[in-house]
Amino acid sequence: MRTITKLCMAVIFAAAAAHADDAVQPLPHLKLDPARVAVAGLSSGAYMATQMQLAYPDIFPNAALVAGGPYACAQGKLQLALSTCMKGTPAPDPVALLATAKQRAAAGQIGPLQDLAHGRVYLLHGTADTVVAPAVAEAAAHFYQALHDEPGMSGLQVVDDGQRAFSHNLPLAASGDDCGKSVSPYLGHCGFDAAGAIFTQMFGAAPHAAAAQAQGELRRFDQDALRQGGKDALLATTGYLYVPPACAAGKPCGLLVAFHGCKQNAEAVGQAFVKDAGFNRWADVYNVAILYPQTRASFAPLNPQACWDWWGYSGSDYDTRHGVQPAWVVAAVRALGLPLRH
Repeated sequence: MRTITKLCMAVIFAAAAAHADDAVQPLPHLKLDPARVAVAGLSSGAYMATQMQLAYPDIFPNAALVAGGPYACAQGKLQLALSTCMKGTPAPDPVALLATAKQRAAAGQIGPLQDLAHGRVYLLHGTADTVVAPAVAEAAAHFYQALHDEPGMSGLQVVDDGQRAFSHNLPLAASGDDCGKSVSPYLGHCGFDAAGAIFTQMFGAAPHAAAAQAQGELRRFDQDALRQGGKDALLATTGYLYVPPACAAGKPCGLLVAFHGCKQNAEAVGQAFVKDAGFNRWADVYNVAILYPQTRASFAPLNPQACWDWWGYSGSDYDTRHGVQPAWVVAAVRALGLPLRH
């Protein structure tokens, strides 16, 4: 009987260990290096990434945008978002949008654009994308190139990677038959490691190759605990955080905030994005924690595909420092231990 009891306990503990990442845990306090912080996103997540970079350039000087358009493209109008900012009919005007950003920066609605003087921007988009037209993504590149041409901004690095033949998805290193499609979970087997390219552009050349499997821990955390002033940021209850072994051991660590696309949240695709996008393997190489915040679908306000807010469903200040989602993201990185000036 004692032997059977021990065997049962061993099975229980093994099962608990196997599902450790299913338990909701508080965000840990990591030893984060503010010089190694970036945002990245696909589609609506790319729009969210550029909004975070412009709202808080002192915190997020580096951004990787996959199949996204320029900052402030939708101007708070859903119809404009669906036409100009997705189909490119008519194409966005990057010069006018940069003027909008400069006005907002002067008013304190977003951060000083000069804080991007030594930032990095990587724009990746496919020539076969029929969801967000290549012209829209090119407008985002022109927006940043125009910012680069402003006085004192020549140190801003802008890389426009827009000649690869893939559809509306995040390309993976493995090859398959879905690269030219835009199907759930929107991870295209294209023979191109987008996650690796993003890490290289954001954090420099890799010190060594990534392992086949990530070695760190994927944790679940309570997103509602980070609501600012009790305001609903229209997010899911649970988010994810990937912690590489070195970060968990207390060593200096970078941070990447990775925003999923529409219909790519955990409720829609499970853990496909947070586990299979390829970021975690490279996080181990670079010692970079990855925050995977999660949205939720809703009909009031209208957001049935669980997109990040890039057209105003959360309020008219959605793409400024006063927006509920940007404020939530800043609260999350503060909870992780990132020193903030604002």
